Amino acid sequence: MKTGKVDVFQKSVDNLRTAIPELRGVLVASSEGLPIAHSLSNGADANRVAAMAAAASSLGRRVSDSLSAGQFEEITVGGHDGQIFLYSAGAKGVLAVNGPAGCNAGLIHFEARGVAREIGEFFN
Repeated sequence: MKTGKVDVFQKSVDNLRTAIPELRGVLVASSEGLPIAHSLSNGADANRVAAMAAAASSLGRRVSDSLSAGQFEEITVGGHDGQIFLYSAGAKGVLAVNGPAGCNAGLIHFEARGVAREIGEFFN
């Protein structure tokens, strides 16, 4: 990945964290599971997060295709202590957003969907 694109991705990650300060982390990864840009809290390992985000995104694409639900767009995984939002970022990318329990999912979707679309243009 060229440095100019990585800088654009990192700026998008940083802007998303600034727009929603409660987030625990934001990561852009390739569909192969390689981290490209990130801002993660609590010592999260970018390599692990990227690999899991890519795997979940791949599964989401297969489920969406198998059930004729249209093009895959996003997945939300909720847990007792937080939520993970995964967004398709073009054909070869994924945006992962980690929020605490009770986070404002509407605001996260509003902001992250736009970021995923912008990032996706670089992956297409």
